[in-house]
Amino acid sequence: MPTEFSITRRVQFAETDMAGVMHFSNYFRWMEEVEHAFFRSLDMSIVQKHDGGTISFPRVRVTCEYFAPAHFEDVIEVKLLVTDMSEKSIVWEAEFVRGGKRVARGQVKMVCCQMDGSKFSSISIPDFIRAKLEEGTGGSRDGGSGG
Repeated sequence: MPTEFSITRRVQFAETDMAGVMHFSNYFRWMEEVEHAFFRSLDMSIVQKHDGGTISFPRVRVTCEYFAPAHFEDVIEVKLLVTDMSEKSIVWEAEFVRGGKRVARGQVKMVCCQMDGSKFSSISIPDFIRAKLEEGTGGSRDGGSGG
């Protein structure tokens, strides 16, 4: 099933700490950015209308492991790989690569939910979403922040 997608981003000054190293929290922001770009590439959104209601994909587990620092002005490719899809959940990995070398690796598990105000109820992933995710794009896009 592997479905892959990637974006390219440049580390901005505001994303770094006083040592000029990208702050760890920004890896999570970039993971969300590549996830949203991936869904948009499939003409979908993380929050969308379906059967008269709204579905969303809240995250239930997010991790990130760091191997080397990313610095101001570094160009990083963020690769998304869907690794598992069950009846209600999707697991995908993010790989952060600079110059062919892995800087970090993250993983996200998200659950398909019906939203009713602030209440979330898990539901089966609708067939049209499952089909688009299984088809994937195998593509990549410039993240818009340099490259």
